[in-house]
Amino acid sequence: MTNTINIFKKELKGYFVSPVAYIVISIFLILTGWFFFSSFFLYGQAELRSFFSLLPIMFSFIIPAITMRLFSEEFNTGSYELLFTMPVSSLNIIVGKFLAATAFITIMLLPTLFYGVFISFLGDLDWGPVTGGYIGAILMGAAFTAIGLFASSLTRNQIIAFITGMSFCFVLTLIDKMLFFLPESALNVFQYLGADFHFQNISKGIIDSRDLLYFLSVCFVMLYSTKLAIEERK
Repeated sequence: MTNTINIFKKELKGYFVSPVAYIVISIFLILTGWFFFSSFFLYGQAELRSFFSLLPIMFSFIIPAITMRLFSEEFNTGSYELLFTMPVSSLNIIVGKFLAATAFITIMLLPTLFYGVFISFLGDLDWGPVTGGYIGAILMGAAFTAIGLFASSLTRNQIIAFITGMSFCFVLTLIDKMLFFLPESALNVFQYLGADFHFQNISKGIIDSRDLLYFLSVCFVMLYSTKLAIEERK
């Protein structure tokens, strides 16, 4: 556990000494701020619905950009060989990197709480769906982080890792929007596979065990796949 915490601290600190982290956070806040305030000033809608509805698409771009370097950079510079000679297991490394990236995404979301506070000054705000939305955002962020980590473990090229992770995240985000192409017998299965479907359920303030199980399952499967990929490379 100590090794995992040390890797977590190292990786989280690494985000904030790199300009890439600040660029990603700035882009995220500019996009979310633009969508929020445009719906408020242009359409007079003082709500967070538009913010949460667009969050899965934005996460599909942004989270792979955050995770693409986690293993690819280690492979490209050769530092992973030194890392694996240390008294740490591959599981310590994977979990430490995963927790650091998830914590970074949570920190990235914190400034957006201002939107809810801003609306609460204008009128009564139902904090139930807002709380559910942020819980869902952290769960979805963790699931997409695990996907990005797996993509990064497959290649030493960060661009390939980004494209691979983004493709996985986009498929899970949009799959429940393509149900009209599928036979009726398969609709329930493919709807359950959609990350946006589960996120929108939670963002309504409905905490269902099936939605929690979905995101936790994605995390487990992707982290286990990452372990297999790392062990194969070793």
